[in-house]
Amino acid sequence: MKRRQFVQACAATLGALAAPAGAAGGAQAAAGTLKVMTFNIRYGTANDGEDHWDKRKDFLVDVMRQEAADVVGMQEALFPQLDYILKALPGYAMVGVGRDNGVRAGEYSCVLYRTAALSVNRSDTFWFSDTPEQVASKSWGNTITRICTWAQFTTPDGRPLYVYNVHLDHQSQPSREKSVALLRARIAARDPQAPAIVTGDFNAGEKNPAVVSMLDGGLFRDTFRTRHPDASPVGTFTGFKFGQVNGEKIDHIFATSEWEIVDAAIVRTDRNQRYPSDHFPVTATLRLR
Repeated sequence: MKRRQFVQACAATLGALAAPAGAAGGAQAAAGTLKVMTFNIRYGTANDGEDHWDKRKDFLVDVMRQEAADVVGMQEALFPQLDYILKALPGYAMVGVGRDNGVRAGEYSCVLYRTAALSVNRSDTFWFSDTPEQVASKSWGNTITRICTWAQFTTPDGRPLYVYNVHLDHQSQPSREKSVALLRARIAARDPQAPAIVTGDFNAGEKNPAVVSMLDGGLFRDTFRTRHPDASPVGTFTGFKFGQVNGEKIDHIFATSEWEIVDAAIVRTDRNQRYPSDHFPVTATLRLR
């Protein structure tokens, strides 16, 4: 079986763990709009003590249910975590693979979607390297494998759109910049040239050249800054420290010009001064013009 066929088969298998199409709970976006979330959920195997996955997974699912996004770009997700989330949130399915072997091993940078809102036409994953089709490849100074998972969706009224989800390197600036260059090249080559959204943990603040280059040429807009140009503080990484909001916004949602940006938010929901992850999820509500 060819890699692309295998990737799609694996995605279909995990997606099938979700319940049939239906409401995921919480308030849903108004008709004609698409609510998008980017969410680094922190590895389930991390030694986080009182913030370990087993102690926060129900809270994380509750936040996702409350936000009721139609599309969620997720980072640091491992297969058992995704299995739990999809079973807990009826109406969602998923595309994506583990970065270590192109099947289930390692982190997913997957895209969850509400099946009542979108249907998948095609999807794939590529690796941020000089050989992006080579599974687990890396080239640019990053010691950790980095990937992008993307999908072409169709809305209920038949309009196509793309979602790309990334998790850029936390150490190598050359890797971050070259990853964005590859990402933009792939997006520029999309066929058809339908509206696009990029979600992700860029491990880079708003002034970092990798993030700045996402905005070059006006192809994309930062959804949060479009709605909240002067907002402060905007930190999205907390390290599980309650009240830690003064860092940089490293989690981003970018949208092409076809989208009207209706709303955007950094979701700082806590429960007894604990957070569902070490990153705040970021949301944007978009409407096709």
